[in-house]
Amino acid sequence: MESAIDTHLQCPRTLSRRVADDYKPPFPMWVARADPSLKQVVMGHFGVQSTSGDEQARAASLDALRHIVASFQGADGPGHFDLVDYADTDGHDNRMAIAYWTDPAAFARWETAAPVRDWWQAEARLSDGIGYFREIIAPRVEQFETLYGFQDAFPGVGAVMDRGGSEVEEHGYWGSMRDRIPASQTDWMAATGDLGIASGDPQTRGRVVIAGHDNLCLIRSGQDWEEADAEERALYLDEIEPTLRAGMDFLRDEGGTVGCYSNRYVRHIDLDGRAIDQSFDLGLWRSLDLLERWAESHPTHLRIFVTFFRVATSLQKLRLYHEVLVADAADQHYEYINCHPNTGLMRDARSAAR
Repeated sequence: MESAIDTHLQCPRTLSRRVADDYKPPFPMWVARADPSLKQVVMGHFGVQSTSGDEQARAASLDALRHIVASFQGADGPGHFDLVDYADTDGHDNRMAIAYWTDPAAFARWETAAPVRDWWQAEARLSDGIGYFREIIAPRVEQFETLYGFQDAFPGVGAVMDRGGSEVEEHGYWGSMRDRIPASQTDWMAATGDLGIASGDPQTRGRVVIAGHDNLCLIRSGQDWEEADAEERALYLDEIEPTLRAGMDFLRDEGGTVGCYSNRYVRHIDLDGRAIDQSFDLGLWRSLDLLERWAESHPTHLRIFVTFFRVATSLQKLRLYHEVLVADAADQHYEYINCHPNTGLMRDARSAAR
């Protein structure tokens, strides 16, 4: 059994772990490993927004998503991407391409290439009846962690890592998420500063750019039941998923009360918009500390946690995982085009800027 923190990222601790050195986890879990040459990843969330029930707008949003995916082709495109959709509480459908780069320079070349740059900056983005957004977060390797209940075909950021690791120690207890992040050895990763509106006005839509703050936190927590047999599929859909959805709906609707800026419980889709039996929660939080506080004490998450631990040892084909990161303000960019004012980080940036 290994530490979740890879050997080349380990250093003398000035902050202790949340468990004793002889702790043994109750069941096996694994992490993704990367070559020591990897210093930083770029995670790009590219979204298209349309009004629910407007079939013309939904068709236009699917065309726009296909355009974004087509732009990923070429040497500077991402190493992996996922397509998802979700409905928000403001009566809008949102489709997203979530892409991962292991070379920030390649991402910069891709983003500034004329076809990509000109499409995002075109006046048509303001007048074609749908909204667009892009949320870019680029954590250094010491600022993120992964955890998987399986050992192959890792999703998300794990898809662009080099290999799986051995079974790891840091899981199955409160605080293990923090303990898996290499920076936690010497840094509390406390949030500093506030969200601010760099340009635009969310209330009038148009183009809005939001400035992030240091140690803003992102979590992607996923489920894959594509290969589950009938018994395990029923276990997930009848017992785990309803409890999970209740917690995710709370964060979507009332997350601002606990420090969650934005929560999207998304379903994987294909390029034709058809649902795939995979999903994940994508949450943006003010800080890792506030995410931990909700996870450890809020009834909506405690019900999820208890349900998972009750069935964890019996899972064979149901694939569960997550990735968590913090990032510097300078490594974040949030832009919303013709989106409603509660999209993404605009809701809380508006109040913070007053």
